[in-house]
Amino acid sequence: MAKPKISSDWMCGCAGCHMSLLDIDERILTIAELTDIRATPITDLKEPDESGVDVGILEGGINNTANEEVAHRMRKRCKLLVALGDCAVFGGVPAMRNFFTIEEALRRAYVETESTDSEGKIPSDPELARMTRVRAIHEVVPVDIFLPGCPPDPDAIFYVLSELAQGRKPELKGDLLHWR
Repeated sequence: MAKPKISSDWMCGCAGCHMSLLDIDERILTIAELTDIRATPITDLKEPDESGVDVGILEGGINNTANEEVAHRMRKRCKLLVALGDCAVFGGVPAMRNFFTIEEALRRAYVETESTDSEGKIPSDPELARMTRVRAIHEVVPVDIFLPGCPPDPDAIFYVLSELAQGRKPELKGDLLHWR
């Protein structure tokens, strides 16, 4: 039997969930033995296989059209989709931007910040993604497994990955949802 293929990506967030994944330490070798780790932000491959993967993992909320494309591509190419961390599950800290208009957020980020020079202006290049309201992943594509936390506990991440690698759907409850 072939090892299950796993791909991950990050979107609107701080990348702390992938750092927490790395905090499973030497247990990552167990995951590497049980699975075929494909595209991730920390590998050379950057997109899930066109032929598909068994497990897709997305970290971060969705705050622009580029994030929407990443979420749709991952959902299309994976059998099971995991929302990793509070930003992916709930919108997290980035969703605080939703209390302001996109124009207000852009003006603050590019014109009004203390470190912006007098030439500060909002970029308007067609290559830039268009900002949207910050959303949790399930608001854009269907999600199969939700692993909250900011970031999730490394033990919970290892549990989820090892269960999925062995063809089982993880049951997240009790201590797995709390840092130890």
